Amino acid sequence: MDSTSIKSLLEKRRAANSFRELRHANLNLIDFSSNDYLGLAQSDSLKAQILEHYQQHGGKNGATGSRLLTGNTSSIEDCEAYLAHHFNSAAATLFSSGYMANLAFFSSVPQKGDIVFYDELSHACIKDGLRLSFAKRIPFKHNDLQDLERKLTENKAEGQAYIACESIYSMDGDLAPLAEITTLATTYNALVVVDEAHSTGSWGENGSGLVNELGLRDSVYAVIYTFGKAMGIHGACVTGTKLLKDFFVNFARPFIYTTAPSAFEVSAIISAFEYLKRHPSLPLNLSSKSTLFNQLLPNAASPSAIKSFAIGGNEATKEAANTLQMKGFDVRPILSPTVKEGSERLRICLHAFNLEEEVEQLARALQIFLP
Repeated sequence: MDSTSIKSLLEKRRAANSFRELRHANLNLIDFSSNDYLGLAQSDSLKAQILEHYQQHGGKNGATGSRLLTGNTSSIEDCEAYLAHHFNSAAATLFSSGYMANLAFFSSVPQKGDIVFYDELSHACIKDGLRLSFAKRIPFKHNDLQDLERKLTENKAEGQAYIACESIYSMDGDLAPLAEITTLATTYNALVVVDEAHSTGSWGENGSGLVNELGLRDSVYAVIYTFGKAMGIHGACVTGTKLLKDFFVNFARPFIYTTAPSAFEVSAIISAFEYLKRHPSLPLNLSSKSTLFNQLLPNAASPSAIKSFAIGGNEATKEAANTLQMKGFDVRPILSPTVKEGSERLRICLHAFNLEEEVEQLARALQIFLP
């Protein structure tokens, strides 16, 4: 693509009022936007714990290479064993982010002749991974079990069938019907893959996610856990069988050709989960803020900390976000093409550190946008 074509595409974005620009977080506003659900990203006590762990266990400043060359260490392997135990799984494989973890799984595990049935609102990394796969991919309507079963019935895989979904969806904060999905998977001999990006840390015992909270770990083939949201750090892992881990090491390009995590990243992961174990009130506090918001604004209620307030139209949604920001609330607009045209909305994230008075003030400010 030449520069003229690039410029033309950017101008189309500007014309549609959907041009994306990088901006800094406004620290003078009350945070109702970040994924730092438990406040761990800004926790000085967690920072001190990470530094202490890093100083005690040492390690190089950088990993020096991929894990198949010079980057693998006993610390990384110990961290993966820790995560496998924490998430009630046989094995865990570390990745640099949730995006890379999903990309690794869906680009390598489903093979030609396989079919992946995925929720239409699945994150871009799941869809991007599937684009790199030789498997057939079929979307089903969001959280629609009848549509999923119809497509499972009509599309028989030559090889293996998979069902992919998220436990909590990032735009509306709604939950997948995981128990029902695993039942369908048993009926149609499919393997379930769940992305726990927005439930890691805030759901399940010690932040072990919704799959574990529902007691479904043995019914799910693979689970992707992300640490860059409620855990306040960086990285991710895929949990499953030891066989699956061996497969990643041999066939998953995002694993094979990525520099290994540094010793500091490993310290951060273990420290964050240990910190959460000692502060079980954080997820409970977050849940109470969600309950309060749901009571104040039932039309925007959801079972999670993510709330979606429909506006419609890029310009109107931007104006609504600006109005709230002028009132002191950091609320961001979600615009098309990130979401479908006509479904533009304000995405609100609640946090354990938000005061009840702040939640009440935000609810009152949102009243002006009600029809």
